[in-house]
Order: sequence, then structure tokens, then C-alpha cells
Amino acid sequence: MSFRIATLNLEQDHKRWEARRELIVQQLGTLTPDVWALNEICLPLQTGRWLQREARTRLNLSYTLLQQSKVNAASLVEGEGLLTRYPVVETANFDYRALDMVALVARLNVDGHLVDVYVTHLYRSRGDDALRLFQVQQLLAWIQSRNDVDARLVCGDFNATLAMPSGQLMASVFQPTQTAVTAFTPLQDTDGTVSHPYWARFDRCIDYIWVAGPLTVRASGICFHTASAQDPTLWPSDHAGVWADLEFT
Repeated sequence: MSFRIATLNLEQDHKRWEARRELIVQQLGTLTPDVWALNEICLPLQTGRWLQREARTRLNLSYTLLQQSKVNAASLVEGEGLLTRYPVVETANFDYRALDMVALVARLNVDGHLVDVYVTHLYRSRGDDALRLFQVQQLLAWIQSRNDVDARLVCGDFNATLAMPSGQLMASVFQPTQTAVTAFTPLQDTDGTVSHPYWARFDRCIDYIWVAGPLTVRASGICFHTASAQDPTLWPSDHAGVWADLEFT
């Protein structure tokens, strides 16, 4: 029996959130993941709780919501999140002690299998990869300390391609479900500005679902990557998401 997992960077509440969120819910209804990892939940607007509620009322999808705020001043702004239809056995979090970034893990009971699902968002994509490499080293050490599970998944915006040292290190331990381009969509704000104007649109993959353990990737691809039919500048987020259908072998 397979299960579906997805991940998406929400871009906080920036660039017409109230319009974007409608696209997200619409496309969620087509995707219907069993587990959904989220970066950049906007904590003041409680966007994770809004998505949980709308999934239940509009789509009849019942999710448990887990959230972990960033640390220091960023704890009032954004966090990582996970929506899951599977029972939660335990949760934990990790502070990288660098630029307020954190990781969240939830241990899920997936049809009798214990699966740790990690959600994280690494250092920004501009500049040197050294800090991301340091974060990946810390993340892998933490994951290794929690090795009493059947399988492990790591989801989120890594801000790195597989050609970079941080991506190469992750790939030495985990398998990415796909490498199609995820960054950045042509999402525009009301004044026409786009996220990260110094990067080309849809030019590389920096968002991943990483898999380790006795899991087969039955299908995978990108998601939340369709613009509004009425407005080609309106997209669900500035990133495309990633989805995968996984099955225990």
C-alpha cells in the first residue's frame, strides 16, 4: 500500500496571500497528500491552521497540524509545519543555532510502520554553501541519533542544488524523489515585483523530499505549480512544491 507525501514553501503571507491561498486549496484538492510538509508558515496569520481548516471543510481531508516556530525574533514571524492524516507517535525539534533556523520531526505510524518525517528550511540560496553544508551535517547527525524507525523522510526548501556540497552530502545518505525544477515561479506582487529577482524563473531544483529506508518511489513530480487561469502572474507560491507516492518494500 502506498502513501502520498508533499512539500511546499508557502512564502509566508507575502505577494497576495489571500488570493494565493485559494489556488493552494484548489490544487490540494487534486493532490490530496496523506502527509504535507510546509515551510514559511506565517505565524501571525496562522496560515497553517487556515489550511488545516479549509482542507477539512472544503475537501473533507482531516489533518493533524504540527508546527515549530523559528527561534529568537523570527519565532514571532514564521515556522515549519506538517499536516498528517496518520497517527502521531511523537514530535521533536532541532535548533541549528544559525540564523534562527530549525527543523521539525514527527514520528508517524504509517500502516504499522514507524516513519520519521523531518521538515526544514536551510540557509538562503545566495552566497556561499558553507553554512548550508554545516546545517546538513548537523541535521544528519540528529537524524542518526533517532535511528530506531523503519524509514526516514526529509522535506523542505534546501536552497541548494545537487551539484553543491550540501546537496551532495544529503544525497550520500538519502535519495531525492525527483530533481525537476522548483524555483522560482513567476509569482508577482501587486506592484509587479517577483521573489528573488536576481534569479531566473524555474531554473533549478532546490526543494526536495529525501527518502531513506525500505521505501520505493512509485511516482513523483512537482505540484502547486499552476498559475491562476484568470491571472498568469498569480501562483500558489514563489516555489513549486514536490510530491511523491511511496511504498514499503
